Amino acid sequence: MEIRRRESNVIVVGVDGSKAGLEAVTWAAREAALRGGDAVRVVHTMAEWPLEMDDAAPHAEVGRWMRDSAAAVLEEAAQHVKNEVPGIDVETRLLAGDPRATLIETSRDADLLVVGSHGLGGFRGLLLGSVALGVSGQAVCPVAVVRARPEPSHNVVVVGVDGSPGNAEVIELAFAEATLRGAELHAIHAWNSAIIGYGPETLADALDAATTERRLLADLVSGCAARHPDVTVVERSRHGHPAEVLREASQGAELLVVGSRGRGPFAGLMLGSVSHALLHHATCPVIVLPTAQP
Repeated sequence: MEIRRRESNVIVVGVDGSKAGLEAVTWAAREAALRGGDAVRVVHTMAEWPLEMDDAAPHAEVGRWMRDSAAAVLEEAAQHVKNEVPGIDVETRLLAGDPRATLIETSRDADLLVVGSHGLGGFRGLLLGSVALGVSGQAVCPVAVVRARPEPSHNVVVVGVDGSPGNAEVIELAFAEATLRGAELHAIHAWNSAIIGYGPETLADALDAATTERRLLADLVSGCAARHPDVTVVERSRHGHPAEVLREASQGAELLVVGSRGRGPFAGLMLGSVSHALLHHATCPVIVLPTAQP
């Protein structure tokens, strides 16, 4: 998969008429304002029906109703953006095809793709919709997955640090997001190496391992910290499963930033197990940065 970093000044947000879609629109509008007035492109996909058809054709009335409904979804979302950030540049696009493939294609011309955690389809009770899961890790640009939640209780951006290929770009993106928000950055490194046995020697091994992991975290963060002296950084190295440690860290935060793949054994997967778990269970919006396959 080709991965590019663009300076398009466009945020794309996918909508489908659902409440979650409007929550994504609200978040995208506010993100555009933070970035100094980026344009917002609202995209809605009509699956398995031509956008243009002969009004005299069979079922033409159904087609007109579908197009009118789609236009109404786009108009509502565009108005929502204007209400959130008056004066912002808003563009709407009605496209045909599978929503996941369509949004992945639109990400080629975007700085950020924003989707809600759920759409109109799927099964009630699922923690994450198929579109949100399908585009994360496959889009060309970073993907923000937004779910309904209380207002953040802390002005904090959380980033997962693991030293995997592409993790330096994840850390850089997190610093940029913290700068935009004037937020504190919590750099979280979780390690789960087994500590086996009892007694003084085992305790010494555990302390040595903890010291090594703290040094690794400091080394990985130091370069970005020097380039962003205005950002207050809190470094936390914890023994535990990365998904659980980062889920806990996301509570009350404004944003969680992770890479699409970490240090797991299945390099061919589009989305790693940790980022997959966090998309389901994190309590704040999650940005997934696509990282090149090693």
